[in-house]
Amino acid sequence: MIYFISDTHFCHSNIINLCDRPFKSTSHMNDTLIHNWNAYVTDHDEIYILGDFLYKGGGADANKILRRLAGKKYLIRGNHDKFLDDPEFDQSLFEWVKSYYELEYQKQKLVLFHYPILEWQGFFRDAIHLYGHVHNSGKDPEQFKRLAVLGPRAINVGVDVNDFFPISIKQILRKANS
Repeated sequence: MIYFISDTHFCHSNIINLCDRPFKSTSHMNDTLIHNWNAYVTDHDEIYILGDFLYKGGGADANKILRRLAGKKYLIRGNHDKFLDDPEFDQSLFEWVKSYYELEYQKQKLVLFHYPILEWQGFFRDAIHLYGHVHNSGKDPEQFKRLAVLGPRAINVGVDVNDFFPISIKQILRKANS
């Protein structure tokens, strides 16, 4: 199975208040996100992380968390993924790291990018755009209006709008085609 996730912000204490996350502490958040991830993803699955995996932590923190997470992990670089430049970070924990990626799945194109894009490759041919970055944008009416112009084939895979779980390719296809 293929899964997607974004904006976990592991090790980021302020994200709990900024996004009104239901966690008592950073360790509670980290442990819950790891538990939720592993409840869905197995070591035989692929998971695409669309940025902002870790914030306020370094390479050693990223290594420790990634080793606890199941699946073959691919990272689309987000604006807070500074741990990638830390010499302590073990790059082999990701299959690859890219800024942008086009995934083909059963003749369906998916465009993966950390940020929401107004128009993406294949937009007029029913390609699906997956993004993160905007967290729980529904709480900000102005941001909600800006994102609404993207249409139903642009899907936020961030944890803040997906109950802190990864989202499967099957769920993505259902959402995009409903």
